[in-house]
Amino acid sequence: MTVLDSRALNRATLARQLLLDRAGVPVLDAVAHLCGLQAQEPQEPFVGLWSRLRAFDPAELSGLLVRRSVVRTHLMRRTVHLVTADDALAWRGRHDAMLRQRVLGNYRRELGGTDLDELAEAGRAVMADGEPRSMTGLARALAGRWPEPGPRALGEMLVAALVPMAQLPPRGLWRTRAAVRNVPLASWLGREIDPPAPGGTDLVGQALVRRYLTAFGPAASADLRAWCGLAGLPAAVAAIREELVAFRDERGRELLDLPGAPRPDPGTPAPVRFLPAFDNTILGYHDRGRIIDDTHRGLSVAGERVVLVDGRVAATWTVAAGTVAVTPLRRLPRADRADVAEEGRELALFLSENDSDRVTVAESPD
Repeated sequence: MTVLDSRALNRATLARQLLLDRAGVPVLDAVAHLCGLQAQEPQEPFVGLWSRLRAFDPAELSGLLVRRSVVRTHLMRRTVHLVTADDALAWRGRHDAMLRQRVLGNYRRELGGTDLDELAEAGRAVMADGEPRSMTGLARALAGRWPEPGPRALGEMLVAALVPMAQLPPRGLWRTRAAVRNVPLASWLGREIDPPAPGGTDLVGQALVRRYLTAFGPAASADLRAWCGLAGLPAAVAAIREELVAFRDERGRELLDLPGAPRPDPGTPAPVRFLPAFDNTILGYHDRGRIIDDTHRGLSVAGERVVLVDGRVAATWTVAAGTVAVTPLRRLPRADRADVAEEGRELALFLSENDSDRVTVAESPD
């Protein structure tokens, strides 16, 4: 079985994530290809798409949100994702059990003994009036009937798990700050969530395996689970196993992939790329060593924005007063510093709508 070293996996990941060459595809197609973008920080998907698409216009993404072609909703790993409307409706039912369990994992003591099906029914009844509500507002509407859990636990269980919700614009629009207002996903999109497949089959799980490998492969089953948080996927993998090809990594783990998917030569040059907070290029794997060193692994879950140099996390970045500030995590040769500064200037222009091209690159650590 062919062994793929970390550099081969890195280049495959960059290619699948549209980070090796910026893609000339429509924004909606990019969001679908990437299986959505993690989006609890509302402005971060704009940076993620700018780094991946040629001539990206943020107004296009805002327009897709307003037209309800994409939607902000709790999905993979119980985090807010920006996904296409079609994917939200197709995938949401498969995520129900995971979403419940993840909220219970945080609030088991508060929610112990609560009939969650009854709570879900009551939540849907409150939301049936079509009025957008915050998490706290929905919890307060039901607090008289369920006073014990408290508003935080009650609200998170309702909004993140029990009642599939969409977060309404203007939250998530370009250069806009707005509070979260939720409405039921099906009413916002004008279509019902897809029901479970008949006969105990897991057609959604099988589709998720294919879509994940398209955007993240080659990958191990543990990587797939880390990306979505779902249980029961080994059976979905087994059901489509004959469609897949297998490799091994340097640790001996089996990696699965689609036969015709891009696996570039490990020597392919990788340009500097600026990634947003919580980018799935890093969070979409259990083994993140293909793109980030173990010593810096915590950056990805802490919400740090990072810079890729030669395909690997080499710096963090922030922006304030129109200036992109880069802090290297290791020594950057002069040519790499120049490339980082040039890409940083382009990012500053994008974020400021051509008002500033200021960038600073701090001295490298010893």
